[in-house]
Amino acid sequence: MEQAITQKRQRLPERHEKKYWINQGDMLALRQKLLPALEHDEHADKYGRYFIRSLYFDDAANSAYYDKQDGVPERDKYRIRIYNLSDRVIFLERKRKMGNLIQKSSCRISRELTQALIAGDASALLGMEDPLLKDMYFEMRHKLLRAKVLVDYTREAYVHPIENVRITFDTQLATCPGSVDLFNKNLLCVSPLDDAREILEIKYDRYLPDYISSLLYDTPTEYCAISKYVLCRRFEPLM
Repeated sequence: MEQAITQKRQRLPERHEKKYWINQGDMLALRQKLLPALEHDEHADKYGRYFIRSLYFDDAANSAYYDKQDGVPERDKYRIRIYNLSDRVIFLERKRKMGNLIQKSSCRISRELTQALIAGDASALLGMEDPLLKDMYFEMRHKLLRAKVLVDYTREAYVHPIENVRITFDTQLATCPGSVDLFNKNLLCVSPLDDAREILEIKYDRYLPDYISSLLYDTPTEYCAISKYVLCRRFEPLM
């Protein structure tokens, strides 16, 4: 097999990550505060947005699902992520919850390897040197980690270099029941939400700078341990 890792993204350190429900009107108001103070993500379009599709994996016991529901303080989630429904850039990622902190490891993989992982073929990972791919092999062979659910949304991202601040609006959350066809552009997708709220995420390294915190201070939000993966599995059998 052709070498699967075409580019490796730097492993991120432990970071703070806070999630909130926000209604669309308050999101629009907050956007006007953020625009003069922060920059758009360099990979976004002229409106600061891009489309994300993630394919989440879970093991035979649905550990990622139930650990999240039970509030287990240390847990992992594996996913494959693409942008704007293109196969030009594909990342395998592991998001690790460590108490109040988040750590994410990732590596860029080929479409060929992606299709093998979706099919449950762990042998495609044999001989890979990347630690994340070695861990994925172990999870697939010993815990029967398999593709479970697609998660779609549009992300509007704002960044600031001090403390690596990243503020995002994740909108139009959707899933595609019964399908793990990551590259299919014609899937029938539905929202797992029962209302029109959107998701606000705030990420930073050690602390949130005061002047950025002041921009968020009076925005009506609801702090919540939101999991897009758990939300989107509402239509999928836990088996």
